[in-house]
Amino acid sequence: MPAQTPVHRCHYLVLGSGLAGLYFALEVADRGPVCILTKHRGESSNTQRAQGGISAVFADDDSLAQHLEDTLAVGAGLCHRPMVEVAVAEGPGLVRRLADRYGVRFDKVGNRENAPFELGREGGHSRRRVVHHRDMTGAEVERALVTAARNHPNITLLEHHMVIDLLSWTKVDGTRGCFGVYALNIASDSVEAFVAPITVLATGGAGRVYRYTSNPEVATSDGVAMAYRIGATVANLEFMQFHPTCLHHPDANTFLISEALRGEGGILRRRDGSDLMAGRHPMGSLAPRDVVAREIDAELKRSGERCVYLDMTHLDGEFLLQRFPGIHARCHTLGIDMRRDHIPVVPAAHYMCGGVVVDQHGRTDIPGLMAIGEVAMSGLHGACRLASNSLLEAVVLAAGAAKVCDDFGRGPPNKVTAWNEGAAVHSDEAVMVSANWEEVRALMWNFVGIVRSNKRLERASRRIKLIREEILEYYWRFRVTRDVLELRNISLTGHLIIECASRRHETRGLHYNIDYPQTREEFCLDTTLTKRDGPAA
Repeated sequence: MPAQTPVHRCHYLVLGSGLAGLYFALEVADRGPVCILTKHRGESSNTQRAQGGISAVFADDDSLAQHLEDTLAVGAGLCHRPMVEVAVAEGPGLVRRLADRYGVRFDKVGNRENAPFELGREGGHSRRRVVHHRDMTGAEVERALVTAARNHPNITLLEHHMVIDLLSWTKVDGTRGCFGVYALNIASDSVEAFVAPITVLATGGAGRVYRYTSNPEVATSDGVAMAYRIGATVANLEFMQFHPTCLHHPDANTFLISEALRGEGGILRRRDGSDLMAGRHPMGSLAPRDVVAREIDAELKRSGERCVYLDMTHLDGEFLLQRFPGIHARCHTLGIDMRRDHIPVVPAAHYMCGGVVVDQHGRTDIPGLMAIGEVAMSGLHGACRLASNSLLEAVVLAAGAAKVCDDFGRGPPNKVTAWNEGAAVHSDEAVMVSANWEEVRALMWNFVGIVRSNKRLERASRRIKLIREEILEYYWRFRVTRDVLELRNISLTGHLIIECASRRHETRGLHYNIDYPQTREEFCLDTTLTKRDGPAA
């Protein structure tokens, strides 16, 4: 008989503590008890690392229509126009709410309290519309919202709780629902159940599926994998955005060099000092990320160099220190002074444009289960994300989910089946986990990266199937740990990325296949997968 599993009940169960999860929790907390589960610290998220800011229309020379058109253009034909319209319309009001209600300290012109927001510009934007806090916007957003959440009497934030799987039911008539999760309490090494009418995936991205990434260690695509396993639809996972400029240094630890530097006039150069993007795109070094990342990738393959360089030396030194203090400080510790030195940069996996399919309010196709932020595929980003539309989507979906979630919830059962670990024992073969971790990330980088081919995708598909068999055997044989659970998730998501990429016989946005170099009208649609027609879960 399995041991009794502790069961915790709340009204709103939120998985993840980035902008999306925290904002949703704060918006609904006055209506009922909220429990937030996060597998590391409350501040650990992709939001924490976001440097650029949140795109929203505030300038007199800008308009909602222009923001809409910029988003659609970068999205390469796959944006869902109604979602884009909602996001750009609601963006300004939600940015003000972050500042006024939750105390996010966005930069103001002249640092005057009543002045308008200071606006930056990033790749693909035709106007300045990026609201920011120096070059540490995400950290400031996270600071304000985590503080507010910790101080709210109706919110419980539980750190070091790694979700294993979603709890769900399917009736004879085919109706489905989600009512919570099994989670590993890492501190006590025990499995607990968390039950709620409404479960919200706010688990972030999938950067750690790749060897080189700007993402923190927590970005292991847990939400996509868990949702797929219970039958939710996922889509467009072939569109992984590679940020063109991560710091290239052995001690940099995947440090991002914000696109805002290029927005202020930074120029990408080859080792010989020539302008890398000259003649390549009308916007030069500020071209959309997919274009810039491919140009850098091609240059590195052509030249054999290990990086290219970002030149800021022609700009005012005092301005650079005030606008980019965090980036300057990090570079300076490595012996790089952006006022005098070129910054060595390379592309790295950065943002997942696909995810769990949702509507404009974050509702998945499984009642009781919502998805918001990077884990979701709302249609805002299409085949390529416009810079700083990520935090915008997070807050727009969180706000939308908070409005409709009570009608979308499903009553959980009175009893929950106890977690049964069967004959599982503690592992004495941890080397298998670390070896498979490295192999998954290496094959994804080498065969499913910035540039793809049919042969590379076929090889990746064959290998990921074998790796997943080894991982699943390990999963059932040994007691669960965070490393094993994350490995299980990244290998499944990697398989889903490969499958989506293999089904798209064209080049579009972030998906570049040398065997199908043209964009084809018949593929102007989303690549959707479920357990019924995709890889085994």
